[in-house]
Amino acid sequence: MPDHVIALDQGTTSTRAIVFDARLTPVAMAQQEIRQIFPAPGWVEHDPEDIWNTSVATVREVMAKAGLAAKDVAGIGITNQRETALIWERDTGKPIHNAIVWQDRRTADRCAQLRQDRQEAFVTGKTGLLLDPYFSATKISWLLENVTGARTAAEAGRLAFGTVDSFLLWRLTGGRLHATDATNAARTLLLDIHSGEWDEALAALFGVPSAMLPRVRDCAGDFGTTQPDLFGGPIRILGVAGDQQAATIGQGCFRPGMIKSTYGTGCFALLNTGDQPVRSNNRLLSTIAYQLDGKRTYALEGAIFVAGAAVQWLRDGLKMIAAAPETAALAAAADPAEQVYLVPAFVGLGAPYWDADARGALYGLTRNTGRAELARAALEAVGYQTRDLIEAMRADWPAAGAVKTVLRVDGGMTTSEWVMQFLADILAAPVDRPVVMETTALGAAYLAGRAGGIYPDFDGFADMWALDRRFMPRMDARTRERKFAGWREAVRRTLTER
Repeated sequence: MPDHVIALDQGTTSTRAIVFDARLTPVAMAQQEIRQIFPAPGWVEHDPEDIWNTSVATVREVMAKAGLAAKDVAGIGITNQRETALIWERDTGKPIHNAIVWQDRRTADRCAQLRQDRQEAFVTGKTGLLLDPYFSATKISWLLENVTGARTAAEAGRLAFGTVDSFLLWRLTGGRLHATDATNAARTLLLDIHSGEWDEALAALFGVPSAMLPRVRDCAGDFGTTQPDLFGGPIRILGVAGDQQAATIGQGCFRPGMIKSTYGTGCFALLNTGDQPVRSNNRLLSTIAYQLDGKRTYALEGAIFVAGAAVQWLRDGLKMIAAAPETAALAAAADPAEQVYLVPAFVGLGAPYWDADARGALYGLTRNTGRAELARAALEAVGYQTRDLIEAMRADWPAAGAVKTVLRVDGGMTTSEWVMQFLADILAAPVDRPVVMETTALGAAYLAGRAGGIYPDFDGFADMWALDRRFMPRMDARTRERKFAGWREAVRRTLTER
């Protein structure tokens, strides 16, 4: 029997494919970058053909590296950047426009108008989300309104909408399957997370024809087979989950109260709340963590738009560093007397503030401020923003207060010992970094292998989770609270509505 699984991880800045063996050990990886397109300030797009071509190329490359033929692969699990919206022609599979990326803010005015019309409570009650350009629905509306002929074609049933997973499923199966999973559907502002179904009233509110929407499925199951000519034979697609939910699964956060936080381009913390969604009073998101056998498990989520992207800004925007790892040494050398704060609101602020119009700001600059202090401010911002999220989660779900907070972390920034130690310090809580760092891909692989019958149940998988290092807090309480108070003041000054 085939005993390998391929995780296809289509992210914001790159596409990766990773082969996992029967023991869920990664054995080969391939990666290609995705071109970022910035048509206007606050606008972010991807070429759908870049998404498609890098996906096919990385799967082919990783199969070659691992010496696998299609018959050796039990299944493919897909995980993807969430909320990014695509629309394509059903007849040809050709996109009508570039993909509008989750970071894009072009629909901020539309969201503001809906809030002014007092629609947010209605939307949040059904979706667990807030009215923000981050989510897919207003992106769909923008495409239908700004691409010539799109609305007429959509209403005639000639167009299909999907998040990245749906687009890849359509292409991989040769147009035979128009589907998504519950976790991606839950990020569109169109799904009632209580029923797990598309909501007609929401679709009408955003002007989205229901005929455009994909079928919603469990995270693990039959998502069709790939076209035989793509990978030398057909391969079953057996798992789909949005990247942050896949990371939650990959971290083994199956018990209510467990928290994971992923540090990539942005930062996303998810708290498992069990079989009931929790309504947030602190502008967090209530979302679907995963859905298996028709049963939904929910989470509270805090989304930070800029984490690793701040380091990219130091490298590519300011030309201050040549490579991201340089920031840790700079931060360690920074003058402790300098209190510099970077509020990285380059594309607005996410949870718990949700200020689409805020923009990045630096505070506390002196004549002595240099590269080291700016690097430290960029890295510390990750810890401060995470603490904002954790405090909001504790306030929203009192049961979380009874659980000893241990944060499980993953993503590219977690390789930095400096960042992880500061995170533990500012949270006053242990931070656990796993042996397998590719937890997003691991979660997708687990879903596919679980559906394919080669991986264990939740308990068995959780037992396989292995700790690489635990970071314990070392900062004294007075310093911690002084530094965090400075952060809160910097954010207050940055918000457009104070």
